[in-house]
Amino acid sequence: MLTATEEERADVVRYLLSQSPKRTKVTFLQKVYSEALIGHRHDVWDVHTNGGRWWVITNPTNLYSQEQFPNMDLVVTFHVGLCLRVPRTEQQRKSDSRVIPFGDVLAGLAEATDALGQAQKVADYQAVGMRAREVLLAFIRVAQDITEWATEPVPKRADFRAWTDLICNTALPGADQRERRHLFKSMLTDAWVFSNWLTHAHSATWHDAEAALAAVEHALGLAISLVVRQIRGVPELCPECGSPHLFPEEGWREDLPEVAWERPVCADCGWTGRGVPVPRNGETEGLFTRAGHDSGECAIMTVPLAAIRKPGEKVQPAKRARKSPAKNPRG
Repeated sequence: MLTATEEERADVVRYLLSQSPKRTKVTFLQKVYSEALIGHRHDVWDVHTNGGRWWVITNPTNLYSQEQFPNMDLVVTFHVGLCLRVPRTEQQRKSDSRVIPFGDVLAGLAEATDALGQAQKVADYQAVGMRAREVLLAFIRVAQDITEWATEPVPKRADFRAWTDLICNTALPGADQRERRHLFKSMLTDAWVFSNWLTHAHSATWHDAEAALAAVEHALGLAISLVVRQIRGVPELCPECGSPHLFPEEGWREDLPEVAWERPVCADCGWTGRGVPVPRNGETEGLFTRAGHDSGECAIMTVPLAAIRKPGEKVQPAKRARKSPAKNPRG
């Protein structure tokens, strides 16, 4: 059993009861597993109630019947897969809107990755370097267009290094952020230098092209997040109580009903930041796509997934617990 705070235990109980019939009672619970994937931690709780046993998995929180998922590893795999798919549905496009200004940048990076898969000779690897370079230039162009960066004189539009310095100095000001600033500048500059070298390297290899795209993808992933936080005015900590639990709240103004606005809100003290306009849902088209028909219907498993079947194996029916015979009242 893993250690857990009383607040965590209370949150799990509160969630499970909110999803259960009124007379449900929690008789036992414990945190049994925790796993971090792509920066997100998922805690697994074993919860016993008067209505059965359940897995409760966090971030986002969901519950699963242990009758349907007897195996913990299987339910974790299912939950993580669900987390990856759900945000791409029509109902979850709000989260996509936060990176929409950089949609073309991400699309260019995806095209460069596709080109890497087809690369077979030096000219192909050099072309990947050119694509990586163009993606970095697209990033600073978008950063210039979506907000104003107060500086004199203004750097040339295609001066990648000057704009990298300006963006990092503005978004990460002060002596206490020197190391953060250095990290972001180094990542972006190194990706830029290596991509430019690859564009003209006669000794380029497939691994060089792969390294260039990996460096660009990593640097842009962090840099885009930095610029978006700068534009939205989202602090690292709540200025009122110092809490890191900040989340975006979306709303509309009566005088501008066609424009959606978003502001940071502290989950602990209720502090609210400055509202900024965000793209409408229609502007998210094309960033994430699906092909084929989705019925939208919910499916409920009727057979417990006790084991993974391999080719040639027969599935053994799940064993049912024997009911103890009733005692003879006559003794």
